Amino acid sequence: MINEAKIPLYDMVLSLSNAMDWLNPALVEHHNMVAYTAYQIAVELGLPDDLQSELVLAGALHDSGALSLQTRMDAIEFEAPEETGDIQEHADLGFRLLKDFEPFTNAALIIRYHHLPWQDYLKNASETAVPVGAHILHLADRIAVLVDRNREILGQVPEIVARIEARSGTAFGPQFVEAFKRLTPKEYFWFDMVSPSVGAILSRSARLPRVELVPDELLKLAKLFAHIIDFRSPFTATHSSGVAASAEALAHLMGFSERECQMMHIAGYLHDLGKIAVPNEILEKPGPLTLEEVRTVRCHTYHTFRVLEPIADLKTVNEWASFHHEYLNGRGYPFKHKAGDLSLGSRVMAVADVLTAVTEQRPYRDGMAREGALECMKDMAESNALDARVLSALMANFDDVNTIRRRAQLAAIGEYQTFRGDAAPGAWEPQ
Repeated sequence: MINEAKIPLYDMVLSLSNAMDWLNPALVEHHNMVAYTAYQIAVELGLPDDLQSELVLAGALHDSGALSLQTRMDAIEFEAPEETGDIQEHADLGFRLLKDFEPFTNAALIIRYHHLPWQDYLKNASETAVPVGAHILHLADRIAVLVDRNREILGQVPEIVARIEARSGTAFGPQFVEAFKRLTPKEYFWFDMVSPSVGAILSRSARLPRVELVPDELLKLAKLFAHIIDFRSPFTATHSSGVAASAEALAHLMGFSERECQMMHIAGYLHDLGKIAVPNEILEKPGPLTLEEVRTVRCHTYHTFRVLEPIADLKTVNEWASFHHEYLNGRGYPFKHKAGDLSLGSRVMAVADVLTAVTEQRPYRDGMAREGALECMKDMAESNALDARVLSALMANFDDVNTIRRRAQLAAIGEYQTFRGDAAPGAWEPQ
């Protein structure tokens, strides 16, 4: 029996922000550095605690709409806001991703304008309601990208300050630059910013409200995380929705309680969280993957496990989510667990993932119809990769489970197209 979880919101957010920075070594800790810097500027300005908390959220999630590695790399170039014409797109997409989850509404508005130069704001101040936090986040983001983590930090301070000062009144609001300059003589500020523990330092120092998510709220947040993961490509846009829905349906068939079924749905949304560290170029590759690319993809379940591991009340959900590529015969990955190590929930998730994966359109193959999908899964059960009992339950109720999966994925197509706008490439039609 799984206990009712109360999950700290900020723990989930900071875990996700870490995962988003695993795409490239140059990005490591970028979100945390920005969140920390924005928070310190807000404290220096004497801003209210609620705005400080919103800035921490916005800093931790500010590049959530940057859906490709190239976009992320472009965004960490200091001149990016003025030199790159489409730099605003990822801020808009981040706003669309986050705005409908009530705890993120204010942070989403900050993110929407976090690449708006001060001079452009002044030109349209009467027409556009830009929150003060957006100006602070813009400055914090640009400070962070100027830091070279391969060099001793204090020796960089004069150059960083000079480059920021040169843009005061044009790119950055003068009052925010002055607050930053008051921080610069304090060595701890710089040491904290480049510390490998900057996320933990931020968690301890920021006066973050204790917001605990009950299961219904956690389900909404998990779905939002799934969108951040899946909406990077039309080929993955509906995957987690299909896995979550079919896993919950299978859990009902296997006798799970209502609470456990809900947590299984949450685990389905989170099962590919680690794929946020896999570049789009690999996910959308039209041909066979190289050995190096295969290894990169296989890291995703390991990353999922490590991202969720610090959140104690998600231990069972984490195991269900992260072990979906472990096989009963011990030949899965990444932990090489065997049957005795795998709970029924993990086995259910594995079947749900295979069902969804084989019926989806991929860049290199068409989705399978019923007969092909079942034949594939039968072969995996015969080799002791998948659990035969779970597969039997699926086969006996295939039409019902598959209809639930298909409906969930059709709904996700609409959500994806709304997110991307009219010019978005169409997501595939599920089998």
